[in-house]
Amino acid sequence: MKEPFVTYEKLQEIVAKYPTPFYLYDEKGIRENAKAVKEAFAWNKGFREYFAVKATPNPFLINILKEYGCGCDCSSMTELMMSDALGFSGEEIMFSSNDTPAEEFAFADKIGATINLDDFTHIDFLEKTIGKIPETISCRFNPGGVFKISNSIMDNPGDAKYGFTKEQLFEGFKILKEKGAKRFGIHAFLASNTVTNDYYPTLAKTLFETVVELKEATGCDIRFINLSGGVGIPYTPDQKPNDIRAIGEGVRKVYEEVLVPAGLGDVAIYTEMGRFMMGPYGCLVTKAIHEKHTYKEYIGVDACAVNLMRPAMYGAYHHITVMGKDNSVCDHKYDITGSLCENNDKFAIDRMLPKIDMGDLLVIHDTGAHGYSMGYNYNGKLKSAEILLKEDGSFELIRRAETPKDYFATFDCFDILKNMKDPK
Repeated sequence: MKEPFVTYEKLQEIVAKYPTPFYLYDEKGIRENAKAVKEAFAWNKGFREYFAVKATPNPFLINILKEYGCGCDCSSMTELMMSDALGFSGEEIMFSSNDTPAEEFAFADKIGATINLDDFTHIDFLEKTIGKIPETISCRFNPGGVFKISNSIMDNPGDAKYGFTKEQLFEGFKILKEKGAKRFGIHAFLASNTVTNDYYPTLAKTLFETVVELKEATGCDIRFINLSGGVGIPYTPDQKPNDIRAIGEGVRKVYEEVLVPAGLGDVAIYTEMGRFMMGPYGCLVTKAIHEKHTYKEYIGVDACAVNLMRPAMYGAYHHITVMGKDNSVCDHKYDITGSLCENNDKFAIDRMLPKIDMGDLLVIHDTGAHGYSMGYNYNGKLKSAEILLKEDGSFELIRRAETPKDYFATFDCFDILKNMKDPK
């Protein structure tokens, strides 16, 4: 079983002030995890975790990570703007995007972010856009084929739209050096949400060996190797969580075996973990508001796929706790549904849970990353509030819920909706 990080009594206190649905985040868990990541890679002098802003773009939460030396991994203009506004600057921001508009490259350069190029053709595009090649530059590597750990296929990089081929990478480094780049980095993301301590060390070996070849072939001054994300979390109760300290030690061993003998013992290691940094420390809180007895048993809640689209989009599993019924037998089979005009708007299908009564509070676990951030407004549904459960047991609103005024805001330059009535 998964235990919520919030008690039933505390949740009732929060719900009395802020109506469901809402996202709730665990400050204590976030801090402990950020500290563990920092310690796991303390052996590397230049280590930095660049939190993937796309996972949970909330400035209150990002500021917590900033206290532990984290930077920001950005992939869009608004993510760059948020990071800049929060006081991150220069090498504290990594800009890893694809199919990148010129204005985003220009702004990334303006604020001094490290630009990580996704494609060989972006070398000329970047130079034409900003009139130069930055002195510090990175390239994203895609080795193609399938990515395996032992005999298990983890993912298929060859089908991914991201990155340079190996041949393009070597040629790209030579061209970038000729155009004035002085400091280089390499980046790769080969598998998503891995729940194994072997992923980073295996990826590191591939990148480290590639960097040794690059150094020999191009003479480029390679300053950092970015392992990107991919370190996952156990969404199902039977999965064993990753051990970040074991992962850090595994990377250290490969570093000592491959880079140090090649004279590259001062290369910095970077990571870009979003899911691992925040996923387990957020939950979606929702209330049972309807029950339906037809060909199946349904429980309708006041959240929907607008609030959390992963189950509808990927068929993803998210554990559900019926609060206040922890010791009850899970002897009822339910589909837990939202109210969208889409049949895939379900948080769980044929899930065994305790008997659910109207008004019961449900906690949907592990939504702290790629949860709120993937929300949308289909059916005119509004995005929920975000609340931080603080270490001292108090709680704070860190994003208000959307209102109809927010939904209609992009019509504010027209008169067409001027006669709209306020439902209240």
